[in-house]
Amino acid sequence: MDLGFERTGCFETLFVNEYHQPFMDIYKGARENIGIKPPRFGHQVNDINDFLLKEKLDELKLNLDNSKKDYNAVGFIGGPPCPDFSVGGKNRGKEGENGRLSGTYTDLICKTKPDFFLFENVKGLWRTKKHRAFYESLKEKFIANGYLLTERLINSIEYGVPQDRDRIILIGFNKEYLSENAYKVNGTPFLWNFDWDFGIKYDKKKVFSIPWQKAERFIEDSHKIKPTLVPEELTIQYWFEKNDIINHKNQSKHFVPKAGLVKFQSVEEGDDSKKSYKRLHRWRYSPTAAYGNNEVHLHPYKARRISVAEALAIQSLPKDFIIPDNITLTNSFKAIGNGVPYLAAQGLAVTILNFFNGFVDKKYKLNGEINGAKHSLIYKPVAKAKQLSVLEPIEQRAYQN
Repeated sequence: MDLGFERTGCFETLFVNEYHQPFMDIYKGARENIGIKPPRFGHQVNDINDFLLKEKLDELKLNLDNSKKDYNAVGFIGGPPCPDFSVGGKNRGKEGENGRLSGTYTDLICKTKPDFFLFENVKGLWRTKKHRAFYESLKEKFIANGYLLTERLINSIEYGVPQDRDRIILIGFNKEYLSENAYKVNGTPFLWNFDWDFGIKYDKKKVFSIPWQKAERFIEDSHKIKPTLVPEELTIQYWFEKNDIINHKNQSKHFVPKAGLVKFQSVEEGDDSKKSYKRLHRWRYSPTAAYGNNEVHLHPYKARRISVAEALAIQSLPKDFIIPDNITLTNSFKAIGNGVPYLAAQGLAVTILNFFNGFVDKKYKLNGEINGAKHSLIYKPVAKAKQLSVLEPIEQRAYQN
């Protein structure tokens, strides 16, 4: 998520916490390859609950206070573990080991009072009756601690990601921060002029109504012409070519079947009807990238599972994002599936910047479009065009072994 925020040119990650060491190794190695400097307050491998203990909580508060001296806004962005709220996951809700961490993330925000936060989770937390009450209690806690909120169920495909991936996004701004910046509060606990559509590139209803290619016979190494009615940039093949996966350093990393090729050859191209062994279609978008937990995605025209490079492309990551060679395949795919798609994160960042643009002092300006976003706007982000992103990513604890 933070890479999408950073590449707007208006955000900076200053502190990162991760529970699972291999995921931290992926995070650090990939960013070092891209040339991103280490965060100001470093990387830590900790249980997020540790930050509620006095010593670490005081340290976190101090870092936030010091950051506010140098930056116009500081915030938390993160996605607490989701399997306990997922329909296809453990479904243990707030009592699950991972589900409880949504409450921890909320408590950290309420105790440290950042200027804004972004909370990401699966739609089951929002739509499933047994989890909705817990989600509403989190919102009530934010409101009681002085935050104005806005929420939306997004789909990554709206932001140009070649993937059907629903997620609930909750964004909050500290009322004191808003008042200091002359934002007009309308007496409700909700942000009245937050434009969720600003960062969106595609109308998902129109996208899903397109006559996409149906399942068809799998022919290894075959060639198929792109249909005229589908938006090419939302297809698997477009992203495979865009990321030059043939030459990507992670392209050779994929699981090799132990039981032979029969099953890999029997699934039709584009048949994603089953929970596992879904074969992608080259001229269609991918189902949700949720690798691990017996979810297997097959290459459209190769008799194998997709590679790490191909999975990164499906998450819309730039081709210079490379997972270090010493990371296992299991950890690589789980980390990829856990992540927020790069273009979705960037779209959310641009949307937040647009909200900042409505009230932050005009002396903070950044001219031009951001990484090809469809909108042209004078962005007025934070001082020095930077912001603080704290505790990102934390969702990977779901896969601690």
